[in-house]
Amino acid sequence: MVRRTALAALATVMAAAVVTACGADSPAASSPGTTKQTLSGTVQVFAAASLTGTFTQLGKDFESAHPGVKVSFNFAGSSALAKQINEGAPADVFASAAPKNMDDVPDKGTPVTFVKNTLEIAVPKGNPGGITGIKDFANKDKKIAICAQQVPCGAAAAKVFQAIGVTAQPDSLEQDVKAALTKVSLGEVDAALVYKTDVRSAKDKVDGIEFPESNQAVNEYPIATLTKAPNADGAKAFVDYVLSDKGKAVLTAAGFDAP
Repeated sequence: MVRRTALAALATVMAAAVVTACGADSPAASSPGTTKQTLSGTVQVFAAASLTGTFTQLGKDFESAHPGVKVSFNFAGSSALAKQINEGAPADVFASAAPKNMDDVPDKGTPVTFVKNTLEIAVPKGNPGGITGIKDFANKDKKIAICAQQVPCGAAAAKVFQAIGVTAQPDSLEQDVKAALTKVSLGEVDAALVYKTDVRSAKDKVDGIEFPESNQAVNEYPIATLTKAPNADGAKAFVDYVLSDKGKAVLTAAGFDAP
């Protein structure tokens, strides 16, 4: 009877050892949570117009990293995007060119500042209007374009003008920074106040003039998932990708500054 009990106990110990050994060979058991998340569907990203080039690239890179996922973008002025989101437009992620417009959207996760940007004067190639600096924006004889004040680039411009005591005399007020840049590239204005990243992206069509007063208004760009995101998993994964080293590399190469 004693021998039979001992044999049974030995068998139990051996069985437990086998189970333990098998568990050690299982990736799920040894490193829980390391399995790559499978994403699907479309991730709808609402992003400031000044992010058009970089986010388009990041979207392609994200799709390559997650086959089967589509990233769709809505690029516009941050104020217009905030309004669309608040009116019920389906969006998963919002990337704004200023904290104010992000604050205007209540249904969101915690925003994270991911880059900074500064203003630069854009002029047509060769600078035919003879623009020398920011004070030329007060010259009525010059054709000038700036962003409307409710748009982040316009709010930043207003801050610069106020700081240096310049009363700007714009010939057109644009609803996003890309529209202002287009005026320059087409030769419709002598100068526009845009971001340095926009000048860099259009360097074959425009020239840039840096001005020291730009440090009076440095724009911070926040990004956040939205509370009512149709694709919550995809939204979180895209934001994580933007904040990753790969995302930072793309943004830095485009001229954005680290936060």
